[in-house]
Amino acid sequence: MCIEFETPKPIAQQQYVLKTVAENMMRSVSREMDENEHAVPYGYIEFMHAAMKATGAGSLAPKSEKKEEDLNKPKRPPIGYQMLAHMLEMLSWGDVGMYLVTPGGGLGAAAVEAAATPEQKQKFLARFGEEKPTFAAMCMTEPGAGSDTSAIKTNAYLDEKTNEWVINGEKIFVTAGHKSMVPDECFGKGFIVVWASIDPSAGRAGMRGFVIEQGTPGATVTKLEHKMGIRASDTAAISLIDARVPYDHVLGNPTVEKQTEKGFKKAMATFDATRPLVAATGIGVARASLEFVKEKLAENGIEIRYGLPRNKLTSIERDVIDMEIMLRSSWLMVIKAVWMADNGKPNALESSMCKVKAGDVTTKITQKAVELMGPLGYSREFLLEKWFRDAKITDIYEGTGQINRLVVARQILGYSGRELR
Repeated sequence: MCIEFETPKPIAQQQYVLKTVAENMMRSVSREMDENEHAVPYGYIEFMHAAMKATGAGSLAPKSEKKEEDLNKPKRPPIGYQMLAHMLEMLSWGDVGMYLVTPGGGLGAAAVEAAATPEQKQKFLARFGEEKPTFAAMCMTEPGAGSDTSAIKTNAYLDEKTNEWVINGEKIFVTAGHKSMVPDECFGKGFIVVWASIDPSAGRAGMRGFVIEQGTPGATVTKLEHKMGIRASDTAAISLIDARVPYDHVLGNPTVEKQTEKGFKKAMATFDATRPLVAATGIGVARASLEFVKEKLAENGIEIRYGLPRNKLTSIERDVIDMEIMLRSSWLMVIKAVWMADNGKPNALESSMCKVKAGDVTTKITQKAVELMGPLGYSREFLLEKWFRDAKITDIYEGTGQINRLVVARQILGYSGRELR
C-alpha cells in the first residue's frame, strides 16, 4: 500500500463545510471567547454536535452492523483518522480553544477506544451518537506526575463486599473536565477516564483506566485553570475521594500480570492515536498565522517571488518561504501518522515525530509572524497575538516536546524507557 496525496472526496466535502463553520461561527467570536474564558456559546456546541452526528465526522460511536448487501461492495480505504486530522486542523484554524469544546468524546473516548473491551466500547461510546451533546475527558496528569505517567499515585482497590472499585487521588490539567463531570441539562451524561494503579507493587503493570460517570459521589471538579492560550476551553482539576465505580468500569482485563506492562501500554496507545491529531490542531493555528501575514503583505504590495534563487529574495520573502516549508513538511508527517493509524500499522514513532515537529513549527511560525508584523502583530487589534499564545500548548500537552524526543530516540535506537531517560 502507498499513501495517496490526493485528498479523498469525503474529506474535501467535509472541509468545505468546516471552513464555513470556522469563518462564521469561530473566527467571528474568537476574540470574545478569549476575553471571556470558558464561555463558549451553547449554539456552537449544539451546531457542531448536530453536524458531526449527521456526517459521522469525528465520532467514535460504535458503527451499526453492516447489511449483507454492503459486504459485497468493494472496500474503501479507511480514512477515519485522516478525516479527523483534516477536521481538527480546519477547526483550529478557526479557533483552537473553541475546537477543544467541540462535543464528541475527545481524549476520554479515545482512551476507551484504545483500552476497552468490545462490550465496553458499545456501552460507553454509543452515547456520543445520541440526541444531546456529550463530553468525555481523560485524566492522567497529577501534581507529582506530569510527563512521567508511570509515576501516578492515584490508586484503586476492589471492595469485594459491593463489587465496586474505590478510587482515590487527584488529577490536574484535565481538558474538558468541567463539561464532562458537571451536570448540565443541555448536555448528555459525560464521563472521565481516570488512570490509576490497582497494584502499586506491580509498577506499570498495575496501571488501569477507569470510567467514572458524571455525578459519581467523591469525584469533584475543584478548579478551573486560567491559561495563557486556548482560553475558550475548560481545563480542570478533579479530586477523587473514595469515588466508587462498578466493577465493569475498569477498561480491559483487571488481572495484574507483573511480567507485562499491558495496562501502561494501553494508556500509551491512546497517545499514539491522538498525538497526530494534536499536531494537526497546532498546524491549523500556524496556517492561520501564515495566511494572515501573507494577506497583510499583499495589501501593502509585497508579493512573494517564488522560484528565484535564495540570494535574490528579500529577507521577508525568505522568511515566508521558510514558514511555508515548515508548515507543509509538518503536515505531511501528520498525514503519514494518521494514514498508518487508519491502516492498522504501529505508529508510535511517527506519532511522536509529528508531535515534536508540530510543536516546534507552530511556535516558530506564530512567533515569526508576530515579528514580521511588528507592532501590528503585538497589538490586540488582530488575532495574531492570540494565535501566538494559543500555539505554545502544542509543544506541551499530549506529551511535551522533550518527552516525545525521548520516545523517538528509544524507537530508533531500540532502547527501553529504563535505558534512555
